[in-house]
Amino acid sequence: MTTAVIYGEGLGKRYRRGLQVDTGLRHSLEAFLRSPIGSLRRKKEEMFWALKDVSLEVKESEVLGLIGRNGAGKTTLLKILSRITRPTEGWAVIRGRVGSLLEVGTGFHPELTGRENTFLSGAILGMGKAEIERKFDEIVAFAELEKFIDTPVKHYSSGMYVRLAFAVAAHLEPEILLVDEVLAVGDINFQKKCLGKMGDVARAGRTVVLVSHQLNQIRRLCHRVAWIDAGSVRQDGPTHEVVSAYESAMASAERNGGSVARGTGSKARFVRWEIAGSGGGNLQILSTLEPVTIKIVVEIRDAIRHGHHGIALRNLDQQLIWAWAADNVDLPVGTRELCYTFPMLPLRPGPYSWHVSLYDEEDLVDYWDCLPEMIVATEVHQHRSDEWNGILNIPSRFAIQEPK
Repeated sequence: MTTAVIYGEGLGKRYRRGLQVDTGLRHSLEAFLRSPIGSLRRKKEEMFWALKDVSLEVKESEVLGLIGRNGAGKTTLLKILSRITRPTEGWAVIRGRVGSLLEVGTGFHPELTGRENTFLSGAILGMGKAEIERKFDEIVAFAELEKFIDTPVKHYSSGMYVRLAFAVAAHLEPEILLVDEVLAVGDINFQKKCLGKMGDVARAGRTVVLVSHQLNQIRRLCHRVAWIDAGSVRQDGPTHEVVSAYESAMASAERNGGSVARGTGSKARFVRWEIAGSGGGNLQILSTLEPVTIKIVVEIRDAIRHGHHGIALRNLDQQLIWAWAADNVDLPVGTRELCYTFPMLPLRPGPYSWHVSLYDEEDLVDYWDCLPEMIVATEVHQHRSDEWNGILNIPSRFAIQEPK
């Protein structure tokens, strides 16, 4: 079995909130004269945990993604793993040479040329002089700065600066690479190059821990994802499941209860839904492009003779994907399953929501935004560029042949 190269147990980091300023002797004496007793009291320090009780394991050649809100503790975790800061509690073991891309541009001096900064930054990041010389032409070509490499970086635009900084950092060859939100540098074309470079690193069999808010990149690069929330691991598992759950939670927070009000439910009530034949796993995760049946369970308290039933499927942006309705629905008293069978649901991976309604003639009986949401975690059959990713995720076969 593949061995773990990163192992952390009960990691926590506590910081003091606010800035402690030494006011000097004069101010201390003034404070003592104003309030002798008060000045001798020890000021209460406000502490907070940026990271609390985090345990993780990353195996050799695995690409782990870390996602979460700003301030959740992702960068703090990477700083502990890269030995920049010590944990307040817990411990971590790392086996192998570690390279960190935590801050693009570390070690750059504005008065030095691009060439000089390449050697300076590379040395700070752990590269030897011979290694930098061997990769120098490749670094400059990647940054697209051949004409300006001997110009002081203080004359560079912000885009030129970050291009060179990322190019230096991206050509590290460590066994373990820790990356913190550095794929969003430069223009769109350069971002594509950055993404391609990180893909090459992942395919080369190196162990990577990647922090990013660009969830499509996380989906493409990572084998597994950990969702960090308020300093703790909220969810850890397969990429599509965790990313979709995170997207769903963020969208729910934005909507903040803006769904359609349910009916009285006196005659009937939708109670649950599931994907039939999930094999004992999660009943709301779609992981296959084979035929699938969706079951909506409804409890009928009073018989409905001339009912109307509707169903709709929406994506994370509340875009309507599919809808259908049936009239003259006859539902006797008891628990009933409303079943929909599809030859496949070729949807782009992510969270989706089912919406169902039931009317008795003109009266609304119940309307339900089905919870939990459906998570599509199928294999990706999409264009490699994000801007060409559509709603559908349809397998296809490409061939070149002579006309008959």
